[in-house]
Amino acid sequence: MEEQFVEEKTFERKDFSQTGIEKGEYDLCVFINCNFSNSDLSKIRFIDCEFYDCNLSTANIFQSGFQNALFKDCKMLGLQFDKCSGFAFSIQIDNCQLNHSSFYKRKLSKTVFKKSKLREVDFTECDLSASIFDDCDLLHATFNNTNLQNADFRNSTNFIIDPENNKIKGAKFTLETVIGLLTKYNIKIEPSI
Repeated sequence: MEEQFVEEKTFERKDFSQTGIEKGEYDLCVFINCNFSNSDLSKIRFIDCEFYDCNLSTANIFQSGFQNALFKDCKMLGLQFDKCSGFAFSIQIDNCQLNHSSFYKRKLSKTVFKKSKLREVDFTECDLSASIFDDCDLLHATFNNTNLQNADFRNSTNFIIDPENNKIKGAKFTLETVIGLLTKYNIKIEPSI
């Protein structure tokens, strides 16, 4: 079967969890309020695409391509970004739920995560250098051997980062959030009298 090439098309209120989406390449396409949950998106390329109010939870993204893809107000639970194509991988996340997703060993330098829930997300061995976590909830997110140099955590909460197991040179924190760097030492930090 021949792969499709779709350019500058808007898909609105489509339920791809029932019908599936044709294999191929989607360039400059917009997906609004579409359901991709549990869909097979493997080996599909999304280049300069935008996803608004979509549900991509537990979709199969094996060898899928996301190049300059924007996700806004999306539900993206349990996605295995570590299994998708690394070629020119680039995403922006705005007001999304990515809980239980994995970015293991993914290059995410300069990625912007904005107003999102990133609970129990695996960032092990990622390159998150110069990335921005703006108003994100990182409860139980895993940072292990992760490059966080020049990353910005000033407006985010609930993260625990071991400075001895991660590269944090130049990373930005506030006085309120720096406690996430000291958790492993089991010390008590109290307000001054």
